[in-house]
Amino acid sequence: MPHGPDRTENGAAGASPAPYDFEAEVLALLPSLRRYSRSLTRSDTDGEDLLQDCVEKVLTRRSQWRGLNLRGWVLTIMTNLYRNGRRQQGGRSFVDIDDNSHLAAAETDNDPLQRSRLETALNSLGEDYRAVLMLIVIEGYSYQDVADMLDIPIGTVMSRLSRARQKMTSLLAAGNVVTLRRPK
Repeated sequence: MPHGPDRTENGAAGASPAPYDFEAEVLALLPSLRRYSRSLTRSDTDGEDLLQDCVEKVLTRRSQWRGLNLRGWVLTIMTNLYRNGRRQQGGRSFVDIDDNSHLAAAETDNDPLQRSRLETALNSLGEDYRAVLMLIVIEGYSYQDVADMLDIPIGTVMSRLSRARQKMTSLLAAGNVVTLRRPK
C-alpha cells in the first residue's frame, strides 16, 4: 500500500494510476472500530462518541501515519483516546449493555439468555483485560500487534488474555447450571 498523500492540493490524483484513498480505508474500518469502542466504553452512546473522536483525530493527523498497518494505528489512537478520557473523567458509572435493545441483531442460538450472560461476563472484566480480549479474539490481532498498540510487554498481553479467558469461562459456566430432578 502506498502511503502519504498522492494528491494535489485540489484533491486530484497525482501521477500514480491508482491513488491511495485514505478516507476509504478508514471508512472500511468503521465496523471494527465501532465494536472496539463499544467494548471499551460499555455503552452505545459513549462508544459512538469515542468512535467519532477517533475518526476525527485520524483524519486530522493523517500526515503522521507512516503507511504501515492503518488498522493498528487507528486502534492505538482509539485506545489512547479512551484512556485519556477515563483519566480526565475519573470514576464514572456505566450504562448497562442491555439498554442496547434498539440494535438489530439476529439471534442464532436457541438460548435467549446466552447474549445476556456473555455481555455480563464481558462487562465484569477490567478494562485492560477486556481490551486485550477484544483485540485478539474479536479483531484478530497478534499478541505483538496488541502489545505495540497498548504499549505493554507481550508477556503482559498473554497474561491478560489468559486471565480474561479464564474469568469468561468461569462466569459463563456458572450461568449454565441446570438443576435436575431425581427420578421417582
